[in-house]
Amino acid sequence: MQHRTVADLMTHDVVRARQDTPFKELVELLAENGITAVPVVDEMDHPLGVVSEADLLRKCSAQSDPSSGTPLPHLEIWERAKAEGATAGELMTAPAVCARPEWTAVEAARLMALRNVKRLPVVDEADRLRGIVSRGDILRIFLRRDDAIRDEITQDVLQRTLHLTPAEVTAEVHEGKVTLQGSVEANSLIPIIERLCRNVDGVVSVSAHIGYRDTSRAASADK
Repeated sequence: MQHRTVADLMTHDVVRARQDTPFKELVELLAENGITAVPVVDEMDHPLGVVSEADLLRKCSAQSDPSSGTPLPHLEIWERAKAEGATAGELMTAPAVCARPEWTAVEAARLMALRNVKRLPVVDEADRLRGIVSRGDILRIFLRRDDAIRDEITQDVLQRTLHLTPAEVTAEVHEGKVTLQGSVEANSLIPIIERLCRNVDGVVSVSAHIGYRDTSRAASADK
């Protein structure tokens, strides 16, 4: 069983900006490429930060609107400073929170959640930009075909890892929902089977209908 890596999921052809890229050009980069953020790199292609639509939108949200009856929220000093920014270096959110190509999708997703970011620039050993992975890229895991998920569970989890035969446990998958049926030697094995199946990329849920044959208890009862 092997999780998909960031290299499998990331966008390789990354649109970049430099620190001196002006505001209007940043808006054009996002619009022309159909993206919502762009990494800002230095001369060595090292990510310094990320400029997103939210960063650019502060330019509008900081403006006064006497005709509006809606009270405007108070902006922090750092928000006003960003709203007044005119280049990527002044507007970007920094430092850049980055991922490595060899990371699993799970690792990337955890970092996104921990740092509350929607995308991660992907860098190599020299910290040069090699791609970008977004929440949407990670969620593509759940577009895996049911038969591919079933085959991985049957062959990698049940047979290769747990040494169970189809006569003992079978797996069916529908829209990412796994149903396990069968019987195993010990009750303690059932939660292990469930946990390993949940860890397969693309699995939405696991429902286990597995009995067990505790031969040691039966032997004790006969004495």
